[in-house]
Amino acid sequence: MPILNRAAEMQDEVAGWRQHLHQTPELNFDVFKTAAFVTEKLKAFGCDDVVTGLGKTGVVGVIRGRQGEGPTIGLRADMDALPLNEITGKSYASTIPGKMHACGHDGHTAMLLGAAKYLAETRNFTGSVAVIFQPAEEGGGGGNEMVTDGMMERFDISRVFGMHNMPGLPVGQFAIRPGPIMAATAEFTITVRGKGGHAAMPHGTIDPIVITSQLVGALQTIASRSTDPVEAVVVSVTKFHAGDAYNIIPETAEIAGTVRTLRKEIAKKSEERIRSICDGLATAFGAKIEVDYQANYPVTFNHAEETVFAGDVAMSVAGDAHVHRGIQPVMGGEDFSYMLEARPGAFIFIGNGDTAGLHNPAYDFNDEVIPHGMSYWVKLAETALAA
Repeated sequence: MPILNRAAEMQDEVAGWRQHLHQTPELNFDVFKTAAFVTEKLKAFGCDDVVTGLGKTGVVGVIRGRQGEGPTIGLRADMDALPLNEITGKSYASTIPGKMHACGHDGHTAMLLGAAKYLAETRNFTGSVAVIFQPAEEGGGGGNEMVTDGMMERFDISRVFGMHNMPGLPVGQFAIRPGPIMAATAEFTITVRGKGGHAAMPHGTIDPIVITSQLVGALQTIASRSTDPVEAVVVSVTKFHAGDAYNIIPETAEIAGTVRTLRKEIAKKSEERIRSICDGLATAFGAKIEVDYQANYPVTFNHAEETVFAGDVAMSVAGDAHVHRGIQPVMGGEDFSYMLEARPGAFIFIGNGDTAGLHNPAYDFNDEVIPHGMSYWVKLAETALAA
């Protein structure tokens, strides 16, 4: 089937919701206005239950089908924005300095609201649909908070599905794969403590800048020399802070960065190698090196049966030629991973067209995507819960 006529008819209305949300971005768990907007809409649509405050500020709406008892599936969107200054110049650009929807969560929320309105009107399914609006995807672990808060058990969710826009993938196309589709993430901060002194007399110092510079290079051997080349691992140093003057060798230097992997075993080995490299350099130079390593989101792992099902649904909306079922994993992280650890399900990408990349101050969600995303959600719910 092509996109739903009703979804196409609703595009302007849903785009209006999206642009409203775009103007008023909120960060992390502090999505109070966004959650209130979502709650108001869900109640107006006639959802049977609307529950707020899950996972701190998450919202879940339950829509029961007209054809009797059955299972409940979960459809999830994220609500939070990013700490960036927007440069799109759009008429609906962010009105809040230092905050913008640079990852398309405004579009995700709007599309799922549109699907919720349609499903509440038609109820052409058996069982229930739980529409999940999650805070704090961008580093706060809101997905984990909602799972820990008992969301799956409270609504008796049997399967759960997520969707994210993908710049560069044409509008009207979808991409998915079984198994790992997005990476596990970790963050590290490494502090090198040496001995400061006059820059003209370096022999009397233990220079933390020299040590840390070697450390940056040594960390790259985790991918190039410590990991099987067919495995995926990224170790990126993204911060380097040291010193305040031209003629003073400082006491300390600090670097920080991220590790991305697709398997738990590689994640564990990467952490071990970071600590071992730091211990070796500390011994070699007579310094002290402290490692603060924080594992964050797990691998976003698509379940086999649900991946086939989601791909088939996308195909019914977009056509077989427009559904890519074997894309390469993306090394970004996604806390929908926690929901996929709690229940079977699948995460799919939907094309955003030729736009700026995610987390870019020039990015904007493409409103032409809306009827495609709405149609996917509706078709997925009606097919999963067919009588």
